[in-house]
Amino acid sequence: MAEVEKTRYSDEELAEFKAIILDKLEKAKADYDLLRATITHTSSNDTEDTSPTFKVLEEGAATLSKEESGRLAQRQLKFIQHLEAALVRVENKTYGICRETGKLIPKERLKIVPHATLCIEVKENERK
Repeated sequence: MAEVEKTRYSDEELAEFKAIILDKLEKAKADYDLLRATITHTSSNDTEDTSPTFKVLEEGAATLSKEESGRLAQRQLKFIQHLEAALVRVENKTYGICRETGKLIPKERLKIVPHATLCIEVKENERK
């Protein structure tokens, strides 16, 4: 008799993925908070107490750094949203199912990219 192909991950497997997602989410939020602090200078030594010569040089670098931190913060926020959406899929028991093929995304991929919604084949075809 042929083996029946699984259509979803078991509750135990989903609990395992949920733990991975929650861990990544906690780290992502900490990174996001750090980036926001960098942008808003909540915990930095500003150039206010340095000489005017250094101030001019540092303002340019600070602006560049703020822009980069802003971009990184936006990416981090997007990552957090993807992880939160993955948690919803875990609760709905639809986690790990490719949204194109309807087949299960391999565990190995989900452990590395826990917010994945596409299997490798679809993702590779997308790039072409």
